[in-house]
Amino acid sequence: MNRAAYNAIAPRWDEARRSFYGREQFYLDTLLAGVPSGATVLDAGCGTGRPMAEYVIARGMRVVGYDQSEGMLALARQRFPEQRWICAALENCEFDGGEAAEGKREDAETGGARYAAAICWDALFHIERHHHQTILRRIRDRLHPGARLMLTCGGSEHPAFTDTMFGETFFYDSHTPEETLALLAGLGFRPLVAEFMNPPTGGRDKGRYAVVAQLG
Repeated sequence: MNRAAYNAIAPRWDEARRSFYGREQFYLDTLLAGVPSGATVLDAGCGTGRPMAEYVIARGMRVVGYDQSEGMLALARQRFPEQRWICAALENCEFDGGEAAEGKREDAETGGARYAAAICWDALFHIERHHHQTILRRIRDRLHPGARLMLTCGGSEHPAFTDTMFGETFFYDSHTPEETLALLAGLGFRPLVAEFMNPPTGGRDKGRYAVVAQLG
């Protein structure tokens, strides 16, 4: 879903997302607090790798990024060839980083966990909401104890809808902020930051809600 649309706008999206919006850097700093240099961060819905993964890499950490858009991932690989970029729809992912022998050894040593933090930014609300709990559970299962997750969800109650961006049509669906926080609590996360980035207007803008939560 939205794969062809993101492929079509990849260069324009990359140009438009060269810098942070609002308090995004603050959310990332909260996410990464205490994460050591060299640790691996999951970016679920990574797009072209900027500005989120770009900031993580600049802090000395490694990134494993997942996205369904080949066009977006091609730009991420070109810019950050030393990181791992995996083409897959999030609703079908186990977030295991691939099946390399090194990855299997890490799973054996950590009980399946491999990420020191996770990002799922502006991705969940492009996926039918009945998948959200499963996606968040699979991310949780790959996190080290005490790790943090940073995500966005929609900001209001509404049925699934479509809207346009750069002339392409995109699908949107989301739980409310309250429902998303309840899902996270049920998975063992407690919120550190939970706030509107864009309050709903009652019109076209359904709102966008940011969360940074800690496991355990």
